[in-house]
Amino acid sequence: MAGPTPAESLMGGKGYHPELPPTPVLSSTPTPQNERRRYRIATELVHSEHRDQYGASSMPVYQSATFYQEGANAGGEYDYTRSGNPTRTQLERHLAKIIGCEKCFAVSTGMSALDVVTRVLKPGDEVVTGDDLYGGTNRLLKYLESHNNIVVHHVDTTDLEAVKKALNSKTAMALLETPTNPLIKVCDIKAIAETAHQANKECLVVVDNTMMSPLFQAPLELGADVSYESGTKYLSGHHDVMAGVIACNAPALAQKFYHIINSTGCGLAPQDSSILLRGLKTLSVRMDKQCASAQLVAEYLHNHGFLVRYPGLKSHPQYDLHWSQATGAGAVLSFTTGDVGISERIVGACKLWAISVSFGSVNSLISMPCRMSHASISEQTRRERGLAEDVIRLCVGIEDVEDLMEDLEQALVGAGAVKVKKVDGHVEAGESKKGMAPIEREDPEGVGN
Repeated sequence: MAGPTPAESLMGGKGYHPELPPTPVLSSTPTPQNERRRYRIATELVHSEHRDQYGASSMPVYQSATFYQEGANAGGEYDYTRSGNPTRTQLERHLAKIIGCEKCFAVSTGMSALDVVTRVLKPGDEVVTGDDLYGGTNRLLKYLESHNNIVVHHVDTTDLEAVKKALNSKTAMALLETPTNPLIKVCDIKAIAETAHQANKECLVVVDNTMMSPLFQAPLELGADVSYESGTKYLSGHHDVMAGVIACNAPALAQKFYHIINSTGCGLAPQDSSILLRGLKTLSVRMDKQCASAQLVAEYLHNHGFLVRYPGLKSHPQYDLHWSQATGAGAVLSFTTGDVGISERIVGACKLWAISVSFGSVNSLISMPCRMSHASISEQTRRERGLAEDVIRLCVGIEDVEDLMEDLEQALVGAGAVKVKKVDGHVEAGESKKGMAPIEREDPEGVGN
């Protein structure tokens, strides 16, 4: 009797969702939520279980476009990498375990993930979404409005009553970001999911979880139907790969997504899948460090009198809500200076903080969203949505936080954003130009988590 093929050895044998190759999970039988992970998430991230025929400690990269079949009738687990590849399958299984879902798909970019999800919409369908969206998301929704006759309603998702007013029987999708980028707004996933499903039981509640990652937030457990994110950000952590992730539990929905991915060819390539698998192993240690540093940077700016948006600060308007549905504050924060010119000078004067779009990398980044990541949104629309032109976004990395704050301080002083004062004969950055807060307070109101 012939032994198992390499693919069967790798994935544990035959019988894996023949209608949905490649399978992201080990069994077609739904797995109870409390049994999807055997260990805590930091441990599960490191251990990506596979059964390679040669006992490789790391998942091999199956860098092959095609796979030989045993006969004219084919029937092998894999035939063409667009439809499925063992390396991508392993990544999807590993992600499904980490996220705690039945099905997970890895695609070429975060925007590819959203494109796949929104392809289930039909002309005349309505989408309710936020008024503070990633620029790429806003661009795709505008395209769907103008080319596919999709009706899009932008509302302040932090206002549940405003969301309720926008929802109706034609609402096919509620598309949420929380926290948002770059204004760091937080919406109530559970309440909106319940309300959306009451308005239309077929409505898909979709959450962009890029800012939190599975480490800190689990939208599916809060009632969402779909969770997606850019794997380019925290999941990879090094800005050396482009990737997107889609997670869901409903088999019929997963089948739709797979059909779209297979048809359009946006599945993640084997080498990129391997890079993302490697990055996932250090997600916990990276984010723990980044969040701890982000908290200190946020407090530093807050103590200087700047308006800081960060869910780790008690001054955040949705502080309690955020911590009721997430276990971390993330490593992205934003603040305003009150002057576009000052903001530009701060960004330009930084040395360690690299000027770049995106976030989630091990190195710290600084940007002005209205000039970069959100430039595709018109100035009028930005103004209507409360996105100030002087907003600076900080994406905190894993460098020594003292170096980061010293670099930021010299930029603030050099840009004229803060005054300089002498303390015990030493020159230090003092209050901001507005003089809203002293530089040091042991337990300032509005600080801490």
